[in-house]
Amino acid sequence: MFSSRFTWSLHTNWLSRLLESKRAAGVEILDLTESNPTQSNFEYDEKEILAALAAPEALRYEPSPRGLLAARQAIAGYYTSLGRRVTPDALHLTASTSEGYAYLFKLLANPGDEVLAPQPSYPLFDFLTALESVQLIHYPLRYHAAQGWRIDIEMLAASISTKTRALVIVNPNNPTGSFINHDELAALNSLCQEHDLALIFDEVFSDYGCGHEAQRVATAVGNTAALTFVLSGLSKTLGLPQMKLAWIHVSGPAALREEAQERLDFINDTYLSVGAPIQHAAAKLLALRQAMQQQIQARIAENEVFLHAQAGTLPFVEILKREGGWCAILAIAKPLAEEKFTVNLLEQDNVLIHPGYFFDFEKEGFLVVSLLTDPAIFQEGVARMLARLAAP
Repeated sequence: MFSSRFTWSLHTNWLSRLLESKRAAGVEILDLTESNPTQSNFEYDEKEILAALAAPEALRYEPSPRGLLAARQAIAGYYTSLGRRVTPDALHLTASTSEGYAYLFKLLANPGDEVLAPQPSYPLFDFLTALESVQLIHYPLRYHAAQGWRIDIEMLAASISTKTRALVIVNPNNPTGSFINHDELAALNSLCQEHDLALIFDEVFSDYGCGHEAQRVATAVGNTAALTFVLSGLSKTLGLPQMKLAWIHVSGPAALREEAQERLDFINDTYLSVGAPIQHAAAKLLALRQAMQQQIQARIAENEVFLHAQAGTLPFVEILKREGGWCAILAIAKPLAEEKFTVNLLEQDNVLIHPGYFFDFEKEGFLVVSLLTDPAIFQEGVARMLARLAAP
């Protein structure tokens, strides 16, 4: 009766069942996987946010395939503040970046075609591609002590087939926090030109970079060497995932860009999923961006300093280099069965972390924590985690 796309088990895993049972019993869990800003004790300007959503204009239905001009102008203004020239016509609004991926896979790929995405990265890619009947092929990121995570360009190139339609780049990647550099972008553009491919850049964490490296590609907006789609949205930019406003920016060779946008107009017009209140609120909400991001950046920095200080006492624990985002990766230089460790940590210490396999690392020995976590919870949770790692 049901679609063959749906091949996943709906049964929860051991860790999820244990977490559910502990919470049902009222046990206090120190959750070091928290990635929802609205659950992380930040201060939101409630008055301004709610007032922005009460615009009288939202009572009128004004369908537009690319989204309301006022909202697109506000997003273009956001890019202007970052030093990027963006025209409202280059933007297509969606309700989420996940929806943006779905639209782009519809635009670029036939059933059975392939897209390439990084490994390790979001586990969500498995679902987003399969639900569009597209095959997901991974290309590896390699860690170098001096440079951090870099794309294995040779392996990526070897993974391209006659069915490949797009290369997905998460910039900065999650959970590795790595940006691509200009040499990598040049290589990606060259591959796209050679094989007639599109680039899809996921830049939802791009506002949360750390440090300043000359070779870093802060954004692919305006990349003209290949057909390029950049995804972002309010979920991370404003710490407001519930507001459901995201966008696709389109750039590239003129003829390809124009045809892509015409087809995207058709897809967007079929769904028209973005609500009027959030579109009318976009300009006022984006004006609150700096205050919110300053809180988040301060939280990330505080937790990262604490993590480095505490982990530095254990010679077999390395905190891997992070260029952006809000995850930290611990590489454990001794035998570690990730699932057993994370289950034991939850069962005995009431601390929840991500095992590396959740993000599809190539081998075991990695643990991932969220730097977004409330500092009091983070510090106690990290102390318990490191104590268990140090135990014989």
